[in-house]
Amino acid sequence: MAKYKKYDYSQNLLIPVSLENQLMPGTLEFAIHTLVENRLNMSVSDAKYQNDETGRKAYDPKILLKVVLLGYSRGLTSSRQIEQACCENVTFMAMSCNQRPDHSTIATFVSSMKEQIQPLFSDILLVCEQEDLLGGTFFAIDGCKISSNASKECSGKIDDLLKAKEKIEQKIKSVVRDHLETDHSEDRAKTRMAANREKQIERLQQQADKIEQWLSENDRKIGNYGKELHSNVTDNDSVKMHTSHGTIQGYNCQALVDAKHQVIVHGEAIGKGLDNENLPPVIDGAKKNVRSIGKPEDYFEDKILTADASYHSITNINKCNDEKLDAYIPDNKFRSRDERFSSRTDKHTKRFTFADFKYDRKRDSYICPNGKRLRRNGKQGLYKGKPIKRYISREIDCKFCQLRLRCLRYRDAKQRHFTYYVDASGKNISHEMIKKIESEKGRKIYPRRIAIVEPVFGNICVQKRLNRLNLRGKIKVNIQWLLYCMVHNIEKVANYGQV
Repeated sequence: MAKYKKYDYSQNLLIPVSLENQLMPGTLEFAIHTLVENRLNMSVSDAKYQNDETGRKAYDPKILLKVVLLGYSRGLTSSRQIEQACCENVTFMAMSCNQRPDHSTIATFVSSMKEQIQPLFSDILLVCEQEDLLGGTFFAIDGCKISSNASKECSGKIDDLLKAKEKIEQKIKSVVRDHLETDHSEDRAKTRMAANREKQIERLQQQADKIEQWLSENDRKIGNYGKELHSNVTDNDSVKMHTSHGTIQGYNCQALVDAKHQVIVHGEAIGKGLDNENLPPVIDGAKKNVRSIGKPEDYFEDKILTADASYHSITNINKCNDEKLDAYIPDNKFRSRDERFSSRTDKHTKRFTFADFKYDRKRDSYICPNGKRLRRNGKQGLYKGKPIKRYISREIDCKFCQLRLRCLRYRDAKQRHFTYYVDASGKNISHEMIKKIESEKGRKIYPRRIAIVEPVFGNICVQKRLNRLNLRGKIKVNIQWLLYCMVHNIEKVANYGQV
C-alpha cells in the first residue's frame, strides 16, 4: 500500500520576515526604493496635506509612489490590484513597510499628481544624466495608441449624440408600455419579467440623463480647420483612432527617446490620432525637462532626430527647423522609392512622384519625365495660413502624352499640377526633407530609429502590460503615462547605472 506524508492545515507557523532583505540589490524594486527614498524630492507633495495640527496622519507620499511604481512595473494598472498586492505579496509588503493603503487612497494619490509628476520625472532624468545614461546626440520620437477608460460607442458629433438620446427615450417609452401591460398580472414569470423591465428602464434613463447633462455642459468640439470633431460623453479629451487592431477610443502616448540607453527624455499623452502636429509639444516639453537638470537652452541644436512617416508634415518640419534640429522624417512614399522594395512594384505601372520632376531654377518651373514644362501658376499664396507654391502643365502637353497613365491620377484629368508648402525663402520644405532622407547619410541614419524607440513601447505595453489607460481626462492620463515612463527610466538605471 502506498505511503504519503501527512499534512494538517490546522497547524500554526511563525515565519520571520525581514522587510529590508526582500528588496535585493540589483532588482527593479530595489532601484525604485532607493531612488524614491534618497534621490527624489518628495517635498513637492507637502502642499497637498493640511493636517499639521488637526486631522489624521496621512500615508507618506514616498510609500504611495513606491507601491504605484512597483505595481506598474508588475503590470498592475488598477488601484484595487495594487491594494490586494500590498496585503498578499511579500515584495509589496516590504516596499510599503507593511502599510496597507486602500484603493481609494492610491487612486486619489495618482490622479492628484498634476503639479508633482513633472518635477519627479525630471528628478529621475537627472539621475540618468548623473549615471551617464544620456548620450545627448541622437533622439527618436514615436507614439503608441492606447485605449482609454471610455467607450467609442459614446462618441459622435453633437447631432449624433442628440439622435442617440432620442433613440434611448423612444426605447424607454416602448419598455414602459410593455411594463404597464404586465403590471397587474399575477403570473410569477411575468412578475420577474416586469422586475427586469424596471431595471432596464432605470438603466436607459441613466444613459439619457448622462447624455443630456453632458450636452448642457459642453459645446461642439472644433478642429484646427473649423470642422466639428467627434466628442465623447465619458472622456471628451480622448479621440477615436485607427490602429492595426481596429478603431479604438483612446490617447496617442508620445515618447522622445535618447539613443544611448533608450531613456525617455519626455513623454506626453495627446488626444490626437494623427502625428502631424504632435512633435512641437513633445519638443517643448523635452526642452523644459533638460533645462531642469541643468542643460543649456540650445541643448537640442544640431542634434539628430528621427521619426516615422506619420510625422512628415509642415508643422513638424518647421518646428525642427526652428529648433535647429538635424531631423530625418520620411514621407509616405519613402518605401516606394527604396530599391529594396522595387521588386514589389511593376516599373511600367509605377506612378510618377514629385521626385521625378526636375526643377529649372532659372525659369522657376518643373520639367516632367516627358520633357514638358510645368509653369508657375500665380504668385506665392496662402493655404490654411501657410505659404504655398503651385505649378501646372498645359492641357495640350498632357492630352497626347504617352506617359499620362503614369502621371495623371484620373483617366479624365486634363493637366498635371502640384502644390507644396514653402518656407520664407521659397524652398519646398517637404522636398528638402525628402532629399535629405534620400541622401547616403540619411539612408544610414534613419533605419536606426526603429531600434531606439520601438523597444520602449514594447517594454511598456507588453512587458509592463499597459494595454488600457484606466483614468479619464488628459491631465490624469498624462500622469499615468509619465509614471510608466518613470518606471522605464528607473529600470534603465537599475540595469546600467551604479545605484
